Amino acid sequence: MNCMDWEERIALHAGGDLAPVEAAEADRHLAECPDCRIFWSGLRDTMYVLRDAHTEAIPAAAFTAVRAGVIAEIERTRRVWRRLAWISGVGVAAALLLALALRPGPLPSAPPLVAFAVPQAPEAPKIVGPAVEGAPARRPHREPLLVKLQTSDPKIVIYWIAD
Repeated sequence: MNCMDWEERIALHAGGDLAPVEAAEADRHLAECPDCRIFWSGLRDTMYVLRDAHTEAIPAAAFTAVRAGVIAEIERTRRVWRRLAWISGVGVAAALLLALALRPGPLPSAPPLVAFAVPQAPEAPKIVGPAVEGAPARRPHREPLLVKLQTSDPKIVIYWIAD
C-alpha cells in the first residue's frame, strides 16, 4: 500500500474526526504499518499539547489586539490598491497624451494641376477627287490619333481617340 494515501485519514483519525467504519480501517492500517504508527502517535501527542494549551480562557485584550492587527493589514492593502489605481490612472492619461502628440496630421492636399501644351494636330491631307466620275473619294491611310488626359485623381484617365 502507498502510505501517502493514508496520511489524510490518519490525521483525521488522530483528531477524532473519522466515521467509525473509516476509523476501523485506519486502525487496521496502523496495525500493519510502523511508519504510519509513528506519524499517528506524533499527531496525537501534538493534539494533546494543543488542547492543554487552550484550556484556559483567552483574554478579551488578545482578541482586540488581533482584531486591530487584521484591520491594520486590511487598511494597508487598501492603500496599496488606491496607489495602484492612481498610478494606472496617470499611466492611462500619459498614454492618451502620447497618442495625441504622435497622431498623424491632416492629409496632404491634392497636387496642383499641371498645365501643359498639347501639340497641334497635323493637318489632314487633302482629299483627292475621284478618278472616275461617281466613285467615292479616297483618303490616304493613317493611324488614329490617341489623346490621353490625366486628372488629379490617378484612378480617372480619359482617352480620346480621333480618326
